[in-house]
Formats: sequence, structure tokens, C-alpha cells
Amino acid sequence: METQTAASAPSPSRASVPGPWRMAGRSLAANRSAMTALAALMLVTFACLLAPFYAGDVARTDPFTSNVAGSFMLNGHEVDIMQPNDNPLHLGLSPVGPTWNPSAYMLGADSQGRDVAARLLYGGRNSLLISFSAALVCIAIATLVGVSAGFFGGFVDTALSRLMDIMWAVPVYLFAISLSIVTISQGLKIGPFTIESDNLLIPIFIIALVYVPYAARPIRGRVMALRNAEFVMAARSLGVPQHRILLRDIVPNVSTTLVVLTPLLTALALLAESALSFLSIGVQAPAASWGTIIQDGEGLIYTRPMVAIAPGLAIVIVVLALNILGDGLRDALDVRETSRRGA
Repeated sequence: METQTAASAPSPSRASVPGPWRMAGRSLAANRSAMTALAALMLVTFACLLAPFYAGDVARTDPFTSNVAGSFMLNGHEVDIMQPNDNPLHLGLSPVGPTWNPSAYMLGADSQGRDVAARLLYGGRNSLLISFSAALVCIAIATLVGVSAGFFGGFVDTALSRLMDIMWAVPVYLFAISLSIVTISQGLKIGPFTIESDNLLIPIFIIALVYVPYAARPIRGRVMALRNAEFVMAARSLGVPQHRILLRDIVPNVSTTLVVLTPLLTALALLAESALSFLSIGVQAPAASWGTIIQDGEGLIYTRPMVAIAPGLAIVIVVLALNILGDGLRDALDVRETSRRGA
């Protein structure tokens, strides 16, 4: 009986060992700061996805139509959207301030009588869509450039590195503003296709392009280190084709770098989109983004500051959450850091 029991017991060598991605997931789940940041991102994204429901069924307002002569009901009383100023002479009109009532201009109105809360949610949809999409496009282009330059070396590395250096030498916002001004004035023509100036694809591609050098450099460095690794040299000595080494040995080992870069690039893309939209060369009317709403509130900063403060706070929350999440992913996917914690 003892022999059978010993034989039937699983040996330690056969025990299932969690893979690196599962270990990284457990490490990330144990990081309270990263989980809080992820929850905040999910909450903001979910709220923005509910923008049509909030505007149509809760606030019952059209956030894209001017309503300076309108009114709404608040606690059984009819309230004008545009009200006399608070100065001693009561000259001029200012939009109504926050009522903190979800069904009646909760965050007040802007200078055109539009519901700020509804516009904030609709603007968040565009801002988040542009930033996440731009980050993914940037990662795709940077991966192609960085892997090609780092793996093939020689002329390919020299040509791509010099191109990245030229793009790196131009300040990000100056580069983005220059591209935006050109595309906003005449749209973007790609062969037989024409993208109109108000299409969200234009800010997505512009923001993705200007940040390619910032993502391509760490990817190139990682690939150059992997190219000289022992397992890659062994595969080459066995006559394994280069494309197979690239797809099976190099790219999978670069994936952790891509995962860490994604939230950080998303935060940078969100800041760039907000800046371009604030300058009227990003998201075009009648669409809205957090940058355009801040621009709408610029003239009301002393009388109705919530018009500009609300989207500003949303940008701060999302950017901070993305940076904390990126730090958590970096710690979870860093093998040396994981081994230290395990020790």
C-alpha cells in the first residue's frame, strides 16, 4: 500500500507550473493601485458609452443643438438656460450653472445653452476612441519599424533609425499641429480614397504618427538584445529560417514591451488629442471631445468654471489612471522584479 501511494503521488517535477502571463496576471491583480486605476478607466469608459442613454432618457436634451432661448424644469420651477450675470448691474447673460440634478443640466450649460454633462460624456467617447485607436496604430507601426531595424540591422537599421531621428528632432506638438493644419484645410488623400477633414481617422493617424519614434526606439533596443541571445544564435546555427526566428522567437518576446507601452502611449495620445482639439485642429464641430469642451469653457472660466473644469478633471483622471496602470504592468511583466518579489 505504501508503495502504491508513493507511486501514485504526483512528483514535484510534474506539478503544473503557471505560465509567465498567468504569473503576471496574478502579480497585477495583487497590485491595488493598478486595480484601482483599471477600475477607474472602466468606470469612465462605461459612463461615456452610456452618453446616448443619458442625453435621451435622463437629461432629455440635445447636446449638439444651440438652445440659448430655452428653459428647463427644476424642482417644479421653470428656469431659463441663459440668466442675467451676477455683476452689480446684471448686464449680459450667462448660462445656468450646475444644478447637480442628473435630469436637469447637472453640470450647467455652455455659452450656447448646451448641456455640459451630456457633452462631457459624448466628448469622452471621441477622446477615448481617438486615444486608444492612436495608441494601437502607433504600436503597430512602431513594432514594424523597431523589429525590422533591430533584427535585420545594416542598411535597414541605418535608414529607419535616421528617419526616426528626423521625426524625433521635431517637437511632438509642433509636428502634430503642422500635420493637423494641412489635413484640416484640405482633408487627406490616400490614392483613390479621400478622408474628409471632420473624420476622426485624421487625428488618429496624426497622433499615432508623431509618437512612432518614442515607441520604436525601446522596441528596437529590445530586439537587438534578443538577436544576440543564445537561443536565437542556436536557432541560426541549426539553419532555422530568419522569418521563423522572427515570428517564433523575437516577436513573442517583444510582446511584454508592447503591453507596457500601450497604456502610456494612450495617455500621451489623449493629451495630444485634447491639445489639438482645444486649438480647433483636432475633432471638428459638430462633434465634441474633452479638448473642444475646454475651449468652449475658456470664455466662461470666471463665471461658469465648471464648463472647463469638468473635462479637465476627466483628462486628469484618465491620464493618471493610465500611468498607474502602465507602472503596474511594467512591474508585473518585469521578470527580474518578479523574481525579487518571489525571493
